[in-house]
Formats: sequence, structure tokens, C-alpha cells
Amino acid sequence: MVTGYARMKDLENARRYFDEIPEKNVVSWNAMLSAYAQNGFPEEALKLFDDMMNSRDKPNETTWAIVISACSSCGDCSLADSFVQKLNQKRIHLSYFAKTALLGMYAKRGSLQAARQVFDELGVSRNTVTWNAMISAYTRVGDLASARELFDKMPERDVVTWNSMISGYAQNGQSALAIDLFKDMITAADDPKPDEVTMVSVISACGHLGALDIGNWVISIVRKNHIKLSISGYNSLIFLYSKCGSMNDAKRTFQEMTTRDVVSYNTLIAGFAAHGHGMEAVKLLSKMKGEFVEPDRVTYIVILTACSHAGMLEEGWKVFESIKAPDADHYACVIDLLGRVGKLDEAKKIIDDMPKEPHAGVYGSLLNASRIHKRIDLGEFAASTLFELEPHNSGNYILLSNIYASAGRWDDVVRVRELMRKVGVKKATGWSWLEYKGKLHKFIVGDRSHERSDDVYRLLAELGRKMRNSGYMADKTCVLRDVEEEEKEEMVGTHSEKLAVCFALLVTDAEAVIRVVKNLRVCWDCHTAMKMISNLEGRKIILRDNNRFHCFSDGICSCGDYW
Repeated sequence: MVTGYARMKDLENARRYFDEIPEKNVVSWNAMLSAYAQNGFPEEALKLFDDMMNSRDKPNETTWAIVISACSSCGDCSLADSFVQKLNQKRIHLSYFAKTALLGMYAKRGSLQAARQVFDELGVSRNTVTWNAMISAYTRVGDLASARELFDKMPERDVVTWNSMISGYAQNGQSALAIDLFKDMITAADDPKPDEVTMVSVISACGHLGALDIGNWVISIVRKNHIKLSISGYNSLIFLYSKCGSMNDAKRTFQEMTTRDVVSYNTLIAGFAAHGHGMEAVKLLSKMKGEFVEPDRVTYIVILTACSHAGMLEEGWKVFESIKAPDADHYACVIDLLGRVGKLDEAKKIIDDMPKEPHAGVYGSLLNASRIHKRIDLGEFAASTLFELEPHNSGNYILLSNIYASAGRWDDVVRVRELMRKVGVKKATGWSWLEYKGKLHKFIVGDRSHERSDDVYRLLAELGRKMRNSGYMADKTCVLRDVEEEEKEEMVGTHSEKLAVCFALLVTDAEAVIRVVKNLRVCWDCHTAMKMISNLEGRKIILRDNNRFHCFSDGICSCGDYW
């Protein structure tokens, strides 16, 4: 009766029958303990275990496994430690099942050393569950090398194993490795069948890389294997299309969904924000509220970002004022919004009057606005605080250096560069990639390691001549003063996005859209060059930098030179 009611999730009647048992034994206690533990009431399970310890009935191996699982679920580390201490004091010899539960508990709380000790103690008796638990524990803390070492040694893998490793790569910024491992999965000898968890991780990885062709190939596998997608699966598709610059497909996917959650709306709004479609983002917020989906803090962040990228000050300010308890991230967005339209003094006043302590994002927004509008005073104020909050973030030093360089204050430029050397900060390397025939081709600023480098640089030189004949002059204002003019032009002329676009011009059809992803913000010179190349070559170029999308066509950028 106890077990039957527990399976029906009627714990009230389960407990009533348990209490009425005239003579309880260990099976009785385990039945009720399982009822609590398996139905999401770990605290009640642990209270009942204390009652059991005070009774004449002694726990058996099943009891220990149930209680360990309950400790794992409740998330109370001190309680779990206390329980393990009891086990050690009583010199309890745990069975294989109890040790597996103990391993799961340590893995879930991130106690890798303790988890690995239990894992090693299991020796040859380890099964897929224990291997998967250990691999997941490593991926959860970002130790991908240890996770992969176990993955490669594992005698038999199931779909959970593959998913753990693939999602581990995807969630720790190793999207290319996630896709490569997925390719291994679908050709593996043991023929594991991918499920929705697999596909969500891989589709998201394709989105991070901006790899639309690979993403479409992955979608074809979803259809081929008749994998039914939940809301999470559809959300990953919206993310993929938005990150690859295909907003029409993102909107189509959103409209096809019969049920949407807050993540669905946030993902599409973020796509609108990245493309500068501020009005569409604001309209979607209204639709969201009309469908009784409650906006969360992320919703307001992406809406404010959309308004900022579109220069929609009035709409953005209304959104900000509607937030009941704005946090520091919301303030950072509104500072960015004000700063981009040139209202830097108002932005500075908001920082001074903030009810909460501003974080680096707030000062970073002010620093970037100071760069755009050449406000050296506010740039110095923001940078000085950022150097304390983020002493090793190279971007802050570079922004201040560029503010000084554009004003011709070269002594200050040198001073900032010296400060970088003193602190041990190195400028982040600029790189871009694009997808061609299922492979990602990566280009680094000034690099000649690509197999088609000679052809790329030859075409780049040819395009340079064409652009100069059309009135183009390289923007060399942010290159150090003591560098020769020709060297300055070469330094800005070989930025990674220019190399990537030239490679695309060499290998793709004349009608194909060129899609490039860059890890840093696009500079003014490259932005101007991309507009001219799109016009001279009659090609559409979609460039995604670390801030937003730029869609170049016929000499015009979708951002309207406002980013």
C-alpha cells in the first residue's frame, strides 16, 4: 500500500499507511524513504531516516543508497558531510549500489576528488552509470581534459555518455569540438541513437559558431531520425538561426511553435537586438505579455540592448522605468543606451545615483560611449575604475588607448600600453572564421598559415587598389605613432575579417551570401572596407562581431553606421 500510493505520488496516504503498520521492518522504512526521495521530498526522507535510526530496525544497503540519493537531492552540503561522517564512524561497508549513489552525490556537488576516489574504488565493477556520473562531474566544472580521458577509456558508451561529453564541450566554449564529437557519434560502431538532448547541444554549438550549413545538416538528422523536439529543441533552433543571421527562419520557427516559454521570447528578442531590429523587439515584448508569458530579468536585458542598438532612447527608457527592481545589468544597458545617443553626462549621473554598487559592465558601457563620442574625461573616469575591477581585461586598456590615440595624445597611449605590460595584460588576438564545405576556416590578423594565404593576400591587395581608386583611405588613427605609415596601413589592412571575406570571395559562388564571425568588435576601418567590398564585388556580407550583426549590401550596412 505504501509503495502503491507512492507510485501515484499520493504521499499523504502513503505516510498514513506507513504509520499504521503495526510492526515495521527495514522493508517498511525503505518503502517510505523511497517514496519521499523519489517524489522530490529529500528533507522529509532525511527526517524519516533519523526516526529509523532511533528505532530497533537497522538500515541495510538499500537504505544507505536511498539516503545518499536524498542527501544529493537536497543540496545541503553540511547535511551530506554529516551523513558521510556517520557512515565512517560506524564503519559501514557500502554495497556497489550505495557507492554508486555516493559517487553521484559527490559529482553533483562538485567534490571531484571525493567522487574520483569512490570511482576508483569501484574498480572493475563500474558500469555505464558510474562512468557517466564521473564524466558529467568533470564537464560540470570545465575539466574537459579529464572528462575526455575517461570518455576515451570507457569500455561501453550509451547516449547519455555521448550527450555528457558533447554538452560539456558546447557549454564550455568548445563548440567546434562538440560538433566533431557528434560526427564521431553518428558513425560510431556501437551505433548510439542521438536524442533531443544531443541535438539541442549540437544545434546550439552550431549557433555559437555561426555555422549555418552544418546546422542545417544537423536539422536534417533530426528529421531523418524522427526526433521529436520539445520547447527546448525549438528554442535551440531559434538560437541557431538568430546567431547565423537568418532572422526570417528564426521568426518562422518561433511562429511554428504551439507552446512558447520565456526562453523562446528571450532568444528571438536577443536575435532582434543583435540585428538592430529594436522596434520588432519592443513589439514582441507586447506580444509576450499578451500571451501571459511573464518577462524575466533576461527579457529586460535583451529588450534594452535592442533599443540601444537601434538608438531608441524613448522606448528603452520606458522599458527601464517599467522594471520593478532593476539590477546592475539593467543599469549597464541603460547606460549604454544613453551613451550611444550622446547623453554621457546623464549616464554618469545615473551611475552616481545608482541604489546598488555598479559592476564592471556599467563602467564598460560608459567607457565605450566615451570612445564613440570622444569624451576623454569620462573615458578616464570609467577606465580607472575598470582597472581596479578587471585588472586583466585587455579590452578596457585598448579602449582607453584608442580614445587617447584618436585625440592625438600619444604620450598617454604609450602610458596605457606600459601599464598593460606592467600588469601583465596582453591584447586579445583578433580572429575570424567562416564555414565552407562543412569545415570552419579560421583567420588571425596578419596570419599567413592558411593553405590559401597566397591567393587571399593577392586578392586583398587587388581589392585594396580598387577601394583606393574609389576614394577609400585606411583609418590608421589608432595605430601607434612610431610605426611607419606603410606599416600602419598593413596592420589595419590585414585584420582577420578582411582575410576571411577574401577567402570567401575566392571559393564561393558569386550569388552566395558571405557569413563571417569575429571574436572582437569590428573596427571602423574594416566596417568601411566591408561596405566598399560589398559594393565593388556585388556581394552580400554578413559579419557577426562580439557585439552585433552587420549586414553589408550595395555599400550600405544594416547598422546605419551606428554600433
